[in-house]
Parts: sequence; structure tokens; C-alpha cells
Amino acid sequence: MDVTTEVTPSEAGTILTVDLSAIVANWQTLRLICGEAECGAVVKADAYGLGLKPVVTALYEAGCKTFFVAHAFEGRAARAIAPDAAIYVLNGMRPDTAPLYADFNLAPVLCSVPEIEDWGQYCAVTGRRTAEGGLLPAAFRFETGLNQLGLKPYDLEHGIHLSHLFDIRLIMTQLAHAKHEATITKQIEKFEIMRAKLPNVPASIAHSGAIFLEANPLYDLVRPGYALYGGNPVPGRPNPMKPVVRLEAQVIQVRILEPGERVGEDQGWVARGPRRISTISAGFADGIPQSLTRSGSGGAVISQGKRCPYIGGVGMDLVAVDTSDSGYVERGDIVELIGPSITIDDFAAAAGISGYEVLTGLGQRCHRKYQKL
Repeated sequence: MDVTTEVTPSEAGTILTVDLSAIVANWQTLRLICGEAECGAVVKADAYGLGLKPVVTALYEAGCKTFFVAHAFEGRAARAIAPDAAIYVLNGMRPDTAPLYADFNLAPVLCSVPEIEDWGQYCAVTGRRTAEGGLLPAAFRFETGLNQLGLKPYDLEHGIHLSHLFDIRLIMTQLAHAKHEATITKQIEKFEIMRAKLPNVPASIAHSGAIFLEANPLYDLVRPGYALYGGNPVPGRPNPMKPVVRLEAQVIQVRILEPGERVGEDQGWVARGPRRISTISAGFADGIPQSLTRSGSGGAVISQGKRCPYIGGVGMDLVAVDTSDSGYVERGDIVELIGPSITIDDFAAAAGISGYEVLTGLGQRCHRKYQKL
């Protein structure tokens, strides 16, 4: 049995509920905000850990026609769901993989001269075309400040020289986080200089946070990811997005501790008085960061409407919470880890990590429920 896909509610320690209608609503909200710019969707990393197939299906049926993935195998999976969508592979094209892009009409986001040469040579030698008879698609990614992937100005000159061999459908760059607005301003300036070399090619620069910048660089196409999945694209301000995920876990044992008794493998938590402790069936294998139990983190679950702090360290499969101040708790009860009372961003802040890491780290062994109202 494949435990990642066939786990049942009675077998699972954790239950992840994904509201597909909320994802669609978030996409529609962003589309309205963006006006004439097309609103695509970033569905890399298994749609940020929430399931590529159900997420792409819901967005495609709602009218989304452009998707971004990180790897070709993700693009192949998305193509099976969205036959006429534009699918861009953000991590470029690895050696000897050109046929895969052509077979599934995927557009590699070319980030270096060797990639451009490989794709151009493949297109020239094979003469392959799209189903409509056009040149095979590609995009160019410009390097504007992150120094991870992308073409510098001198690379672009070489790329333009070979661009007649394929169809450059998009030029793009990756922005820093929206809180670094000064950096983003410099990135936009660099992007504009390089964009002038390809003035008639559609451009894309805005991720979730950049959509909400005062001088938002929307261009022709925006690429939201985190906001689609309920993350707050405007930290420090009310979240304009609908919540998407709910993570719950089951209480599997309740015990009363006497003063001085310790909890967890590291024995770091000591009961200062009589306490009622509940062990829940969730651990770091389910995406619960070990940092949630550090002193002063504020990490907690919701049990019967009360915040109950994590204590004693997060194990691979188990973590204890102090339910002394909750109502009567017993074996089999369900507690909220992420949901209406604890958002993705709350959970991330308590753990000292990003919301992106929270979403993509949610364990595959939980029972998954998909809702579409």
C-alpha cells in the first residue's frame, strides 16, 4: 500500500483539509486586482504541498490558463490536466532533456547561455513544431539581483542571436521579498534595461507580494503562489486572501503530571504544578517544526476553543501539549494545529520559519480532504 495516498481518516494521526474553492476565490481576487494583466498560478512543489492534480484541476476549470512549475516532471503532470494551458518550467532545462519539453509542449525558462544553445540546437536540428505549426516555446529569465538563476545583459545578447530558432513567449525575473522594496526598485530598473532589448515580448515580474506593492510592476502576467494558498502577501496588514488549509491531529493519550515531572526526550520541560498533558499524533514527519516547543515561541494548538502550548520537544511522530486550561480532553479528541484560529502565518511565526516552508513541509502521511463548495 502507498501510505502517501491511501491513508484513511481512522489510520491517520493528522488530517489536512484543503479548500479548493478558497484557492479559486483567491485566484479570482488576484485577477481582479491585476486588471488587464493575466493572472497565472505557481503550482511548483506539488502546488506548495497541497496536491498538484486537484489544485491545477480547480484553477484550470476556473479559467486559469498559465501555470508555473519548477521541474519538467511537474509540467508533464500539469499538462495531463490542462491540455491547452501555457506551462513554464522555472528551473530551466537540464542537459539532454529537450525532447521532454517538446513532447509535452512545455516552455523552458532559459536561464543561461548553455540552456539557450541546447534548446536552439534541438529546435534547429529536429525542426519540431507545436501542434499549431509554430516554433517551440521558451521564456528568458533575467538576473536582476538575487544571483541564483538568470541571464545577465551580456548573456542576453547571445540569447537574442539564437532566438529566431524558437518562440520567446515571456521574459521574466524573480523579485526579492516584498518587504525589500528598495531592492525591488533596483531590480525593476535592471529589468527595464534588459527588457528594452525585447520590447515586444510579454513580461512577468510580480509574485504574490509584488502584486500589492504601491508601485506594483504587473506588466503582462503575474505569478502568484503563496497568496493562492492562503498565505498573507502583505505582512503586517490584514490578509486579503481566504484561508485554504486546516491541519488537525488526534489526541492519543492524556495523563496527569505531578510537580517536578518532565516531558519529552530532551527532558527540557518541567511541570511546575499538577498538569494535564495530552500527547497528539503529529511530529516533524508531519511538518510540525521542532522549533515550536522552544521557550517563548508561542506555539500552541486549539483544543475546545483554548490555546494549549506545545511542550517537551517535537518528536518524529509525537508531540505533547499542555491541555490543563482546556475543557475535559480525552483520547480521540481532535485539536487544531492550523485553521481558523491559527493561520499559516501564525504557525510560521511561532516556529521562526516562513509560511512557504510550512506549506511545503506538511507531511504526506496525513489524511487529505479536498473541499470544493
